[in-house]
Amino acid sequence: MVIPMIKSMTGYGSAKGSAEGFEISVELKSVNNRYLDVAARLPRGFLFAEERIKAAVQNHISRGKVDLFVTVDSSAVGDMTVKVNEPLLKGYLEAVDQIARTHGLVNDLSALSAARFPEVLSVEKKELDAEAVSAGILAVAEEALADFDLMRQREGEKLRLDVLSRLGTIDSLVAQVEEKAPETVEAYRNRLRQRMEEVLGTAGVDENRILAEAAVFADRVAVDEETVRLRSHMAQLETMINGDSPVGRKIDFLIQEFNREANTIGSKCQNSQLAHVVVDLKSEIEKIREQIQNIE
Repeated sequence: MVIPMIKSMTGYGSAKGSAEGFEISVELKSVNNRYLDVAARLPRGFLFAEERIKAAVQNHISRGKVDLFVTVDSSAVGDMTVKVNEPLLKGYLEAVDQIARTHGLVNDLSALSAARFPEVLSVEKKELDAEAVSAGILAVAEEALADFDLMRQREGEKLRLDVLSRLGTIDSLVAQVEEKAPETVEAYRNRLRQRMEEVLGTAGVDENRILAEAAVFADRVAVDEETVRLRSHMAQLETMINGDSPVGRKIDFLIQEFNREANTIGSKCQNSQLAHVVVDLKSEIEKIREQIQNIE
C-alpha cells in the first residue's frame, strides 16, 4: 500500500549539534519556485562543506527556492597553539651555558627566562580537520532537513485533502453537465417544432426535417467526449496526488488539460443553466491550479 507523501514546496527546519568542539546550527527555509534553487550561506572559514550540504539538500528536495544558513561557534574551541622552537632554544641554552663556563658565572637561567628569548615561542592557529568538521556540519544539516521535511509533509497532506475535496466537487459538476446536456437538445427540438408550426401551421411541419436538424444540433453541442476525457484526467490526478513522489510539475501540465476540456464544454453550452455549471467547474479547476503551485 502506497502511503501518500505529497510535500509542500514551502517549509522551515532547523537543528543544532557539535563537531570537533564547534557548536553548529543549521536553519533552512523554502518558497515556491519552478525549479530547484539552493543558496547556502556558511562562515568563510567553513566553505569547504558547502558542496556536500548542497548535495544533501538535492537528495531531499526536487524543486523550490531554498535558503540554508550554517552558523559555527568556535568560542569553546582551543584553536590556538603555542609552539616551542626547539632548535633555537637549544642554541640559546648552549650559548648561555658557554658564557657561564667561560666567564666563571653561575648559570641561573630559568624556564621563564628562556621562554623570553626572541622567537623561542610562537602562537599558531590550530589546523582544522576539514573532513571531520564537514561531516559534523552535514550531520546537523540532515537533522534540519528531516525537520524541514516533516513540516512540508504536514502542509502537503492539507493540500492533498483540499485537492481531493475539489475533485469531488468537479465530479458532481461534470455529472450535472452530463445530465443537462441531453435536455438542451430536447429543448432545441421543441423550439424548432414550435417555430415551424408558427410559420407553416401544424399540417406543414416536416417531422423528418426536425429530427435531422436536431441531430445536427446534438452533434454540435455533444459533450460526451469532453466529459469522458475530463473524468480520465480526474482519475489520473487522484492517482498522482495519492502517490509518494514529487508530482507538482506533472499535475501542473494535467490541469492545463482540465481547462482545455472545460473551455470546450463551455463553448458548446446552449442554455443558462449549463453555463452556470461550467463557470463553477472552471472555478474549481482554477482553485486546484492555485493549490498545486505549492506542491513539490
